[in-house]
Amino acid sequence: MGKIIALANQKGGVGKTTTTINLAASLAALEKKVLVVDADPQANASSGLGVDIRGVELSIYECLVNGEDAKGAINKTEVEGLDIIPSHIDLVGAEIEMLNMENREQILKQILLPLKDLYDFILIDCSPSLGLITVNALTAADSVMIPVQCEYFALEGISKLLNTIKIIKSKLNPALEIEGFLLTMYDSRLRLANQIYEEVKRPFRDLVFTTVIQRNVKLSEASSYGKPVLLYDAESKGALNHMQLAQELIEKNK
Repeated sequence: MGKIIALANQKGGVGKTTTTINLAASLAALEKKVLVVDADPQANASSGLGVDIRGVELSIYECLVNGEDAKGAINKTEVEGLDIIPSHIDLVGAEIEMLNMENREQILKQILLPLKDLYDFILIDCSPSLGLITVNALTAADSVMIPVQCEYFALEGISKLLNTIKIIKSKLNPALEIEGFLLTMYDSRLRLANQIYEEVKRPFRDLVFTTVIQRNVKLSEASSYGKPVLLYDAESKGALNHMQLAQELIEKNK
């Protein structure tokens, strides 16, 4: 049975979507069956994996709001073994539409349950907010991966997210674990980056991934071409970092 991992941080611009796309592609390259669930109305994970979002007829929105079967919303990607349930701008309004639904926090969990047997990993790309869709993602997930940007204000948002995780654990999903903190946009030349690494490492110790994602222009370039960096430049730092992360994640979940 597959593992559902939500990638969450209510702070924007921390590399959440970039990590989701490239970790998923690296896991697939290591012969794992992977599904990305794009739970962000901006739909960047969808376009970053080559989905033309204007042509999407069935997205995560229809599954959440209209009860459509998620299997019908699955799109294949260029990477063998990697599929995606795309997002849509309509997802912005889904939170309001879901307000009066029964067990509204559990809807995504019910959607993904039948898919767990089909994949080794299901990665949910959350939006940079702690609204109802993100609560759904954390309720559906077995664990949460928290990308943290190596910059001064990065640590401020963590406590808010940890508080949300604590509430969800106590009320909705007692089995939710922290998969780990992942340091992104790391520049080893900057003393600050090293300080942030140490500051995250101090309280969270083993929960911090050994792999760090270094600043790498190829990552942004690849996304603009609708490809994971592995297909764009397999020798780049960005590709190697994510491959290392995928190996670390597989090792952790043996």
